[in-house]
Amino acid sequence: MRWMAGLGAALAVLAISISGAAAQEQARPHFVLREVVQGMPRGERQEVQVLTATIAPGQATAFHTHRFPVTVYVLEGAFTLEMEGREAVTIPAGGAMVEPPHVRMTGYNRSTVTPTRVLIVYVADPGTPFLDPAH
Repeated sequence: MRWMAGLGAALAVLAISISGAAAQEQARPHFVLREVVQGMPRGERQEVQVLTATIAPGQATAFHTHRFPVTVYVLEGAFTLEMEGREAVTIPAGGAMVEPPHVRMTGYNRSTVTPTRVLIVYVADPGTPFLDPAH
């Protein structure tokens, strides 16, 4: 019976060691996108805007431009971006892209059944509108 008590103590020490080792592991970020961009704001202060949008099946955004680069991360569905003078780009869920500044564009959800959800990060001079309608 003494060996059972010793085994129980050894198992308890082992469990504490394992849980301690797991607790010491550090969370590490995973790069989704890493891109060098041009056209970022250069002022002493910037405003960070974080937005979400849901694009219904078959729906499109307004034809527009941005004054600074915009980062889009696709949470659900797929996002298609048509930019003037460039090939259309489709980003699936879990993917990201940077929309360039001063390029006329429209975003689409080409699905007929699945909504598209995106997370948008926009760094701009304070008070800058998120988009400018294009004509």
